[in-house]
Amino acid sequence: MKTHVAVVGAYGSAGVVVAERLADEPDVELTLVDDGDPGGGLCILEGCMPSKELLTAAERRFAAREDDRLEGPVPNVDFERVVEAKDENISTYAAGRRGHVEELSEREDVTLRRETATFLDERRLAVGEDVLEPDYVVVATGSTLNVPPIPGIEDVPFQTSADVFDTTAFPDSGLVLGLGVVGLELVPYLAEAAGMDLTVIEQLPEVLPDADPAFGDELLAYYEEHFDVDVRLDTETARLETTDDGGVRAVIEDGDTVAADELYLFTGRKPALDSLGIEATGLTPEPGWVEDTMQARDDERVFVIGDANGAEPILHVAKEEGAVAAENVLRHRDGEPLESYDPITHRVVFSGLTELPYARVGHTAASASEAGIEHVVATRHVTAEGVFRSRHYEDGLAKLVVGTDGTVLGYEGLHPDADVMAKTMQVVVELGLDAREIPDRAYHPTTPEIIDGLLIDAVDELDG
Repeated sequence: MKTHVAVVGAYGSAGVVVAERLADEPDVELTLVDDGDPGGGLCILEGCMPSKELLTAAERRFAAREDDRLEGPVPNVDFERVVEAKDENISTYAAGRRGHVEELSEREDVTLRRETATFLDERRLAVGEDVLEPDYVVVATGSTLNVPPIPGIEDVPFQTSADVFDTTAFPDSGLVLGLGVVGLELVPYLAEAAGMDLTVIEQLPEVLPDADPAFGDELLAYYEEHFDVDVRLDTETARLETTDDGGVRAVIEDGDTVAADELYLFTGRKPALDSLGIEATGLTPEPGWVEDTMQARDDERVFVIGDANGAEPILHVAKEEGAVAAENVLRHRDGEPLESYDPITHRVVFSGLTELPYARVGHTAASASEAGIEHVVATRHVTAEGVFRSRHYEDGLAKLVVGTDGTVLGYEGLHPDADVMAKTMQVVVELGLDAREIPDRAYHPTTPEIIDGLLIDAVDELDG
């Protein structure tokens, strides 16, 4: 008898990996469920891919405005063309994803249902008008906007990142709530491309809270200097209200007020579970509700992956979780020990219009200390690197964390091309390479020379 597996959210980055793996299993019956319209996954439709269309257009303008070697008027961003190009590309990417899933569904014992799935109880799943009783359910429903419970927010219109992606005309001023990843990427776009007067309110006391504090400080100073935005950290919004002219006013906890033409909600995302009927099961979505095997803590036959589990809402993590979940479904069925997923941190924020991206791979100095690992730290600033000066870059820094045995434990970069270097440093960290054995071979003038400098400094510290 075949093992029946239902994948809810089959078009997303996590769900499609499960589908690919299990579609090849001859003794698995696979039901792929997705009610997305048109379907294609968050990253493709409303996330990292459309955002790059906007950021790169604004980055071209920013570069022309900032470079004192150039003369002439600063060009304007053609929003109509930006949105048109974004729509064309996203349509192609999403169609490719849908086509791939539909090809999988043409295989024997694989069915695609373009409908909503809802739990009726621990064992039964309603899909359209049918009731399924799969042996395993993989939940890969992604995430949705996190709307904070601020008094008055239900009465104030707001724009989300998805709205910004489609906007071709902007007001003069904006109030932004949230300076996490989404805010760090889109605030410069609104300031640079649209020329908006922005006030940003962030309840956390720092930018990039998981980074070494120097990186958040550097990035915040960069934003305030180059994009002329008013950032208020460690600030709570007491309530929101509309103004007489149709704008928005935020009343801050200390009684101060901030008014603007438009409210932008960049307050992060939360697992998209509301339509699943979780309350009909024994599942309790809360911190720790999904094990490192991707199994739900309260039901060993339910696996929750990607943004849906709320652990690490990052594309590559979602894919890896999908691979682990698919393998563990088969292992659990066969009574074999399950695999655990414990990824090395690998994050990239396309801050500063991709001109000043932040990347982290592995440990920071703080996390290494918390783990009880003895280490040394090497730090380099962009201004100390000739290649950056010759390319007229003045902002940014990088740090390398190396164990006292020479093992490279982690890298942080906030500088041009830090996002590109993240892959190289991922290989170095995940393979546990020794800083003394990594070749010193950069081809001048290339920005990865900063990595060579960090390695040299770290080795000198170890050998000194």
